[in-house]
Amino acid sequence: MKKYLPLILLCLLSTSLVAQSFSAKVVDAKTGKPVSFATVQTGEHQGLITNEEGVFTVLLSDLGHPQDSVYVSSMGYEKIGWTVTQPTDTVIKLAPKAFELKQVFLSNTQLDVEEIIDSVKYYMTRNYAMDLSKKKIFFRQSDKNHMQKLDFGFKKSTIAELNKELMDSIARIVPKRSAYYKEVAGEFYGNYQNHKLHIDKAAELYDKSKDISFDGLSEKLERIFKENVKPDSYLKIKSGIFGTKVQLDSLADAEEDAQAMKVEVEKQQEESRSYFQENIKARISELYQELFFHEGSKLDILEKSNRYRFTRRDYTFIDNEPVYIIDFEPKGKKDFAGTMYVNTSDYAIVRLEFDNVRPLKRFGLLGIKFRQNVFRGKMLFAKELNGTYGPRYIELEDGSFFGLDRPLKVIEKNKHVKGRRKQNELSLQLDVETTNVVKYELVVFDSEYISQERYEAAPENKNVKATYLSKYDPGFWQGHTIIEPNAAIQAFEVVE
Repeated sequence: MKKYLPLILLCLLSTSLVAQSFSAKVVDAKTGKPVSFATVQTGEHQGLITNEEGVFTVLLSDLGHPQDSVYVSSMGYEKIGWTVTQPTDTVIKLAPKAFELKQVFLSNTQLDVEEIIDSVKYYMTRNYAMDLSKKKIFFRQSDKNHMQKLDFGFKKSTIAELNKELMDSIARIVPKRSAYYKEVAGEFYGNYQNHKLHIDKAAELYDKSKDISFDGLSEKLERIFKENVKPDSYLKIKSGIFGTKVQLDSLADAEEDAQAMKVEVEKQQEESRSYFQENIKARISELYQELFFHEGSKLDILEKSNRYRFTRRDYTFIDNEPVYIIDFEPKGKKDFAGTMYVNTSDYAIVRLEFDNVRPLKRFGLLGIKFRQNVFRGKMLFAKELNGTYGPRYIELEDGSFFGLDRPLKVIEKNKHVKGRRKQNELSLQLDVETTNVVKYELVVFDSEYISQERYEAAPENKNVKATYLSKYDPGFWQGHTIIEPNAAIQAFEVVE
């Protein structure tokens, strides 16, 4: 028996290592399509959600007993229990929930949609408590930039090397598309107003080469100006009817200023990395401030409900609780349309989906255009230990457009030379269009209420830094509960 003991232990260890976590995909039993943002319950008031592709991963350490079941449910589907002893990479099929609406709501007082909205507003303070809590969270930020147009519109240059070919080459090396991801797992302390964050692990996923691709260009332009701009010259920069004079007492001074600026930029970048924890906490705080029940939130659906049109479309079930499905749209010049799901017994909004129907901000003057044209998202809430509702998942996309269509002239003048003061000129017609969309995702896996003393003693690690990744690493988050990345993140890789 002794000679077999090491083999038995090895087998047990191997089984344990394999079973540290398991993954599954949740799909519609009839169509086979992924069920996005389904609830995966791993304990009382504890769990996670599937990503937009229906995928989730559960850590065995998050379960009370390794043999326990997890429960998977989603709006309009039957709730299903599923044992963790089944193989990994399993497909879980949810069947659409069959119910007779008349039987379910036979004993309920039939309210019209205005009365339902009034009840939502009346019970809002009771349904969304301000108690201090400790939440186990995962946060992801996805930045996507697209340079749609970059045309310098070369018109004239008296410096041979500052020609159309150089301007075109600059336009070519500017990254047309870039993506940047931040991921954080940790503990979030506080309430909807006061926050603390302790980061357990963090990652940054982006292409460093797109941050430094202008270094060679800067050196080239610096050399061109050194060889062509006279000492004691000054530059006059004009854009349309506006102009400003930049005094260059000497090229040495200009070089010194440029070097000082470069040092300052590098210092700010380093400080930004040092303040990683503060930046993440600020982003999560901003998400909280945009919750629909906060005064000052852009989501003024309830605050200015008289300026929205509400329609009760149907009923469904969320976590086996019947809910009203209410669509909303602006009556006049308001900003949002979407759907809210209201619990029929306590009038809490347990799910909210919204999209802006017009730009939230718009500016256009003298060839400069700006629009905040994307502001959409989802908010999912679940009942907590004290009977009130807390956020389970918040998703917000914030996007903008910037355009510039203006002439630009850079003129070298020198009052210490004979003849015309004008020495050189570069004339351009700038035409630039760029879009940026930032997506924030916050998942709350577990929540417990804490005292004021415990909140004040909660630790923060303000000097924590994220691990840089040049490509997605599925093993990086091993041992941590996260929302699974979508296909775009999984496919991200820096091409050398």
